[in-house]
Amino acid sequence: MKRWVLCVYGLALSVGVGTLHAQSYPSKAVRMIVPFPPGGGTDYTARLIGQKLSELWGQPVVIENRPGASTIIGSDLVAKAAPDGHTLIMGSVNHTINPHLIAKLPYDTIKDFSPITVCVTASYVLVVHPSLPAKSVKELIALAKARPGEINYSSSGSSGPQHLAGELFKMMAKVDITHVPYKGGGPAVTALVGGHVQMQFSTPVS
Repeated sequence: MKRWVLCVYGLALSVGVGTLHAQSYPSKAVRMIVPFPPGGGTDYTARLIGQKLSELWGQPVVIENRPGASTIIGSDLVAKAAPDGHTLIMGSVNHTINPHLIAKLPYDTIKDFSPITVCVTASYVLVVHPSLPAKSVKELIALAKARPGEINYSSSGSSGPQHLAGELFKMMAKVDITHVPYKGGGPAVTALVGGHVQMQFSTPVS
């Protein structure tokens, strides 16, 4: 399966390292934007890292969920924030996918952000609802071919890595399954657990 990467991006392009040290960075509360709703892997990672950074810095790290539009809403907020290093975003692979799928973004994914570090790498796993009579990928493919268009899979949103993984599976397995996008990994997992969809490409964190 494809791997996804979470990165923290900081809007600090005009602030030099020396300047940051001179001002005893951070000098105030730090906002960490999560471009997904609560409950998903990105949100969980941000809260875990935010807590540790707050202890290290002696300043609060405030987690703000700004979901929507394949992470564009949250990313645009960070791109337009003051370039003083006090606004961060817990980015995801969507940050690199969006420029290739969306013609005109309200920001430049390269020039408007400074990557800080890779926080998490994880592999995707294929999970199905217990009601689906398939105990292996081979059985799932056979079932999908026998029931074209009847099996649904959830994702954290259109054009995201879960969606692309599902479409890749469709192409490689030559099956007809239906994509059902949700506003984040948390709602997508909830839909699967509740039996509203039958399968999902997810991560162990979710």
